[in-house]
Order: sequence, then C-alpha cells, then structure tokens
Amino acid sequence: MKKREITTVTYEYSVEELSKEEQLLIEKSKEAVKNAYAPYSKFKVGAAVLLANGEIITGTNQENAAYPSGLCAERVAVFYANSKYPDVPVKAIAVTAFTNNKFVKTPVPPCGSCRQVLVETETRFNTPIKIYLVSETGITVIHDAKELLPLNFDESSLNN
Repeated sequence: MKKREITTVTYEYSVEELSKEEQLLIEKSKEAVKNAYAPYSKFKVGAAVLLANGEIITGTNQENAAYPSGLCAERVAVFYANSKYPDVPVKAIAVTAFTNNKFVKTPVPPCGSCRQVLVETETRFNTPIKIYLVSETGITVIHDAKELLPLNFDESSLNN
C-alpha cells in the first residue's frame, strides 16, 4: 500500500486587504444574489466572474421544482462568460451566499459539479482561476481551482 496525502491551501482576508478590482468583484457577487431564483431552498447564491479583458459577468442560482434541473450560480456565470467571450480566460470568481435574510456566516464552497467546471475552464485557457468565497465575516481565497478538486476528471482520464 502507498499512502498519498492531498492538502488544500486557503487564505483568509478582510475586504480592506483586497485590491479595488477584487473588492469590485466581491461587490458584484453580492449584488447578483438579489437576482437568484431560489423559491424552494431560500438559499440564494451570486457569482461574479472576472475575465482577462476586465469584463465582469454575474450569475445566480436558478432552482427548479425538479431539483436536478436547476443550476448553480458559479456555472451560470462561467458558462455565460465562456459563451459571450469564448476566447477570453477567466481570471477569478467570487461566490456569495444569502439565506435567512443575511449573508452566510462562513464561506460556502462550490459544489462538485461547479468545481469540475472551474477546473475545465482553467485547463481550457491554461490560466489558474482565483476563487473568492465571501461571507459575513471575511473572504476565503483559493488561488487555483485545482486546489478545490485535486483529483479532477480531465482529458487524460478519457484517454486511459
């Protein structure tokens, strides 16, 4: 038997410690929450994607009574960005969650499907995506989507 250990590195920041560009991205994710469609869970999520050309694209979770038919805010934002600007890399994404009439106390990480999409987008553009997980108390930053999904499914998995 061989043991292999995988670790994830995160960084904790206050809003004031971030650049103006990062603060704007976070603010856009907070604004996007207002447009979430979450009539069933009441758990609203907003995402804002910063592209290499400076554009910021937002997305929100979109629920459906048949739960698997909904879509997370992260994927809505990334897919829209990739559709509108197919040749422009994603530099960063900020994710904010809101429930019980307030922003969450601790950051909410992307689900497994969203992690896979973020890794695929990194691979597509050969550019790491910085992830900002926003909460009431601060911001958790991950410098690369592969940190969230170290055992990801990629092209080499298809060619096994």
